[in-house]
Amino acid sequence: MKKKKQDFSHLSAQQPIGIFDSGVGGLTVAKEIKRLLPHEDLIYFGDTKHLPYGDKSKEAIVEYSSKITNFLLEKNCKAIVIACNTATANALAEVQDLVAEKVPVIDVINPVAEKVSYEIHNNVGVIATKATVNSGLYRKSIRKHNKFIKVDELATPLLVPAIEEGFKNHPITHAIIYNYLSNSKLKNIETLILGCTHYPLLIDEIKQYYGNRVRVIDSPNIVANQLKMILEKHHLLNDHNPKPTTHFYLSDITKNFEKISKKFFGKSIDLELKVL
Repeated sequence: MKKKKQDFSHLSAQQPIGIFDSGVGGLTVAKEIKRLLPHEDLIYFGDTKHLPYGDKSKEAIVEYSSKITNFLLEKNCKAIVIACNTATANALAEVQDLVAEKVPVIDVINPVAEKVSYEIHNNVGVIATKATVNSGLYRKSIRKHNKFIKVDELATPLLVPAIEEGFKNHPITHAIIYNYLSNSKLKNIETLILGCTHYPLLIDEIKQYYGNRVRVIDSPNIVANQLKMILEKHHLLNDHNPKPTTHFYLSDITKNFEKISKKFFGKSIDLELKVL
């Protein structure tokens, strides 16, 4: 059956881009989008009240993701970026159904899986939350494009709470990283996908563990490029905005989110509490 051509002619390039995650992890994607698309207005929703998503049921993740999607649609967003691997793995189809092709939806798994499947021809490891690993979506997505790649997935549930608690460059985080990466499941990998948008915040420590033995994939860059390509394709790229804005909505305002968002986006950022 021929795929129906998407029509987004009702949208305008001046509308904002919506981005959501369970907490600070999606900031790594938002930061890369801001760098690559400097004239775009961004609306970011961090569901800090319900983090981490990784140990929640599929039903709960679908509920949270659906409420946030509706909120971003109400905010007149021209595209929605699910900047959360767990939400992608458990609620992508539901979000797409909810949007009903009103706006493009960009996730953080499929663009990465496609790029890896075409560029890499060796053993691939994925570290992610329990919910993402249990979904098996990385393995399915990669092997859909290249059935010869061996994919080993490892749940690393302690990393998100460590990051959200501010334990970056801390002996506790070093110990957790060493414990996970030395797991026998990852013994023969030559490429590692950070299957959670929180994990790029630890990329230096992860690279330090491997040295030059393993290529670590920069997912935020891949996702931002995918978004740019889709906006260009549908003539929705905003390249004439002299004063672009970034507005942050949080279901619970936390010190760590405030700290990292100010580090990424400057001290004059706008944080607003929004309970859905």
